[in-house]
Amino acid sequence: MTYEHIPAEKFAFVQEDKKLRDKALETKARGFFADAMLRFRKNKSSVVASYILLFLILYAIFAPMLSPYSIDQTDKLYINFPPFIPQVAEMKLGFLDGARVYDSQNDAAMNYWRGITEETGYNPVIRTVGTHETQVKSRGKMVTRYTYDIEVNTYYATGIVYRNFSYADYQALQDWQNETGIQVIYPYVNPADIGGIADRPNIWYKVDNSGSAVLDKDGNLIPMYSTDTTAIGAEYNSIRIPGDDGSYVYSTAKAGSVQCRICYYNYYRYLNGREPSYLMGTNLMGMDLFCAIGVGARFSLLFAILVSAINLTIGAIYGSIQGYYGGMIDMALDRISDILSGVPFVVVTTLFQLHLAQKVGVVGSFLFAFVLTGWIGMAALTRKQFYRFKGQEFILAARTLGASDRRLMFKHIFPNAIGTIITSCALVIPGVISSETSMTYLGIVDLSEFAGTTIGTLLSQGNGSATTAPHAMLWPSLFLGLLMISFNLFGNGLRDAFNPTTRGVDD
Repeated sequence: MTYEHIPAEKFAFVQEDKKLRDKALETKARGFFADAMLRFRKNKSSVVASYILLFLILYAIFAPMLSPYSIDQTDKLYINFPPFIPQVAEMKLGFLDGARVYDSQNDAAMNYWRGITEETGYNPVIRTVGTHETQVKSRGKMVTRYTYDIEVNTYYATGIVYRNFSYADYQALQDWQNETGIQVIYPYVNPADIGGIADRPNIWYKVDNSGSAVLDKDGNLIPMYSTDTTAIGAEYNSIRIPGDDGSYVYSTAKAGSVQCRICYYNYYRYLNGREPSYLMGTNLMGMDLFCAIGVGARFSLLFAILVSAINLTIGAIYGSIQGYYGGMIDMALDRISDILSGVPFVVVTTLFQLHLAQKVGVVGSFLFAFVLTGWIGMAALTRKQFYRFKGQEFILAARTLGASDRRLMFKHIFPNAIGTIITSCALVIPGVISSETSMTYLGIVDLSEFAGTTIGTLLSQGNGSATTAPHAMLWPSLFLGLLMISFNLFGNGLRDAFNPTTRGVDD
């Protein structure tokens, strides 16, 4: 059909008597960073990782402030003790009660725990986990013997310990007892009266030759407190335990001082003004792990950020020169990078700690070890970005207008590559933390004097007691694992978000 066959009424102006103009955009323009943030929010794993990372950073900042202890406050007896909060332990919820399982406890052991309970008022036995029955032959007859698996509050289980005090400190302790009504000093027990047992201060009752408790006809423990007044170390004028008619001796003389038996739990209250309270327990050094992990993480994060910033600066300048000029300059600089990248990091760190640390300090030499080769990856990334952008039209236009090499490099090319470079920095940080932790864990670098402690040091201290005190290894490992995973997921999310090839793409 030709146009002659089309009726005339079919022909009409669509916009007669109207002026055609460009319509205003109904949506706002979206900038580069807004577009990147939109893509980042669509990556759910990276968003979750960012929240976890924020929590860990806040923990590192505020945990040492919130803890009632400092990194220098250690306890020589509460070593590798489980998490314990007195108020929670009283509720018997099954956690934060300082519990540790003791298996195969016979009758003598059960009387030992009973002795601590009756003397101090603190019952170490939380509950009985299991009971075992065995048949043994005794004096020609088969006798049933029982052993028990029990959960014990390790803080209460410390019970009574021996301590030597000067006369002034001994009197000060008595004054505190009178003021608070809390019994710290307990009657002295002469080892000769309990079968020569001198290393068990919690045995205050009569025992037989095997060390088992001898009970009276009513099944009660028989006190063996000393009443020998000739051995008194110093006058005792404070509160006495129930049942004391004034005849018990509370101290004995020891080379210019007095020795006495004290309830360590109450003595801790005397020294610190509070009951022991450790949310994550203690480690091999008697540190509060809640505080120690925060201090160690704070150093690791700051150190990693500093290393990344230095390596970014060096690598960006080095890689810019390589990528912009190319040719022989690029080849020569690349060979230098190849030589340095072949040097083992562990060897560099060890040598620097042995020789350089004496001049610039442990932290300074450790920093140099990271900087010596750490910038190479950043330089390679920057070089690649420069090769990518230096042939673009806007660079050629700027060069035509007379822009200098310096301006072209750092005003035109580098800003276009900064997103990728900054994202790579976020991925470098966990690598630095991992390397720093490995070096301190292996003992190649000791940063305790400068930083107080590090995550690697805490892991090393917890490694030797992983079976008896797993919490000392668990909490630092959990923190480090979450930190590494979160940083990597967060960095991957940034890398995808700042990828210019996905700009404006809706998933």
